[in-house]
Amino acid sequence: MIQTDPESESFVQGILDGNRRMIAKTITLIESSLKAHQKKAFLVMEKILHQTGNSIRVGITGVPGVGKSTFIENLGVYLADLGHKVAVLAVDPTSRRSGGSILGDKTRMEKLSAHANAFIRPSPAGETLGGVAAKTREIMLVCEAAGFDVILVETVGVGQSETSVASMVDFFLVLMIAGAGDELQGIKKGVLELADGIAINKADGDNLKAVEKAKADLDMAMHFIRPESPTWSTPVLTCSSVIDGGTQAVWEIILDHNLKFKASGEFLQRRKKQSLEWMWTLVEDGLKQRFKNNEKINKEIVLVSQQVENEKISPTAAAEELLSYL
Repeated sequence: MIQTDPESESFVQGILDGNRRMIAKTITLIESSLKAHQKKAFLVMEKILHQTGNSIRVGITGVPGVGKSTFIENLGVYLADLGHKVAVLAVDPTSRRSGGSILGDKTRMEKLSAHANAFIRPSPAGETLGGVAAKTREIMLVCEAAGFDVILVETVGVGQSETSVASMVDFFLVLMIAGAGDELQGIKKGVLELADGIAINKADGDNLKAVEKAKADLDMAMHFIRPESPTWSTPVLTCSSVIDGGTQAVWEIILDHNLKFKASGEFLQRRKKQSLEWMWTLVEDGLKQRFKNNEKINKEIVLVSQQVENEKISPTAAAEELLSYL
């Protein structure tokens, strides 16, 4: 039986009622590193879990300057106007020097942030390497319990460790631009292998010719990448984020993918696999944190580090020695 208290119940009821203030307060609770807050967040998550899962989760990534925020605003406004409830989880890079983050996505999505059917939550990426905030998954579940049926996760940008966003969404979209040199050099092959769809943005004005060439190049490149599923071959689309309805074709592809994966049973299997992967990710993170917080290990780190520096002990043996204190 789940233990609860009146305050936790007020968080749960606020989420289920779609109360924006309570949704925001719950997310702040989830993101907190304080033990008391984490304990309360666990209680709230347990109570709302049965109300989650009823959305289409879309991860959106791309090289810097591709126009992710503009694309998301265009798509988000289009969907919100159709009656969808759209939640945007936008992750801002965190400064390694100061630990600070700009969190300026709401200012970049003025029209969407003012829409009654939209909710935008910027979060600092912190030390998470996957291009998403450490608590993005839990925040996604809160938004689903609050009735949001489309979740758009904007990531920091394409990098070697960016790919973790693909392990939490139903559709992983890679945005590209044309006319900026060799388009294929700006993105990792591993990211393309994970993509459920590729969209070349800024297909408007004088850029149309360059976009068509980039599309032909990417179509050819995708022929050499083996599809993850026999149900789906990754399409290459073109879109414009500055034209009303300019991202509609992308949404139609997402719906097509959703329909086919549900019909084949892969949709449910993918979500089950993602939940297990996330559990083990949290286990690894928890072990690292407990390792750092272990007093006995902290006492030995200086001595063992000096031995490694002076080549009196190998790094492998040193790691094994420190791990033995757990």
